[in-house]
Amino acid sequence: MRYFVAVAEELHFGRAAARLHMSQPPLSRAIRQLEAELGAQLFARSPGGVGLTPVGTVLLDEARALLDHADRVRERVSAAARGATITVGILGDGTDPGATRLAAAYRRRHPDVDIRIRDTDLTDPTCGLRAGLVDVALTRAPFDETALTVRALRTDPVGVVLRADDPLARRDRLRSADLDDRSWFQFPPGTDPVWQSFWNGGRPRSGPVVRAVHECLQAVLWNGTVGLAPLGHDLPAGLAVVRLVDMPPSRVVVVWNEGDANPLVRSFVEIATTAYRRSG
Repeated sequence: MRYFVAVAEELHFGRAAARLHMSQPPLSRAIRQLEAELGAQLFARSPGGVGLTPVGTVLLDEARALLDHADRVRERVSAAARGATITVGILGDGTDPGATRLAAAYRRRHPDVDIRIRDTDLTDPTCGLRAGLVDVALTRAPFDETALTVRALRTDPVGVVLRADDPLARRDRLRSADLDDRSWFQFPPGTDPVWQSFWNGGRPRSGPVVRAVHECLQAVLWNGTVGLAPLGHDLPAGLAVVRLVDMPPSRVVVVWNEGDANPLVRSFVEIATTAYRRSG
């Protein structure tokens, strides 16, 4: 079936053989044997190339489904055999509908896998990936993506968090220049500079140092510090958020180490992509 799918997708025996890391003659023999077993021609061969017959088109859908199921079975058996675990780093709001849908779908797909969660602070937006503390991270961009693979799941507009009694809180939108005379929160030394710059509106700022989301919110409540946050999240009483019209959106992303072939990570990325798309 894998041989058949390769030829059906490439529509060329030579390219399919190269993709399968084999020579062309045994591939051709395998396809002829499959056609003999099924009693039907799967490919229309001509000097101009190879095309799928109507029977081949039907088989392609079935073959892909069979192979996908076989991969899932292999992953589950392997996980059960080795007591597999996956450590997921999460930064931000774990009650996001996309994250909730992702968690449920991943548990259904991998009921025998031990899923460990590492909740991280704001100083490392990659949630410990480079240090080997997690296998995959659900976080927000932008940050330094060196040696990492990043897939965007959703984009959210960004707003400024203010005390509810702040005169600017009565506005329906603001620009960064409206906040130039305000104190902004800062991250500790060593924080990813791309991340720091984004949440400071692209320029150096001064203000209290914070490490976690609740510290940011408390700095706004107690000190009137300016904080930025994605729109659409509930805030504690006494706070308001106003959209910043000149601020680029914040991207929810799934990120993993470049070249990581862990099938549990690959499955996490696929399920996350679907979960966030369905959550709108």
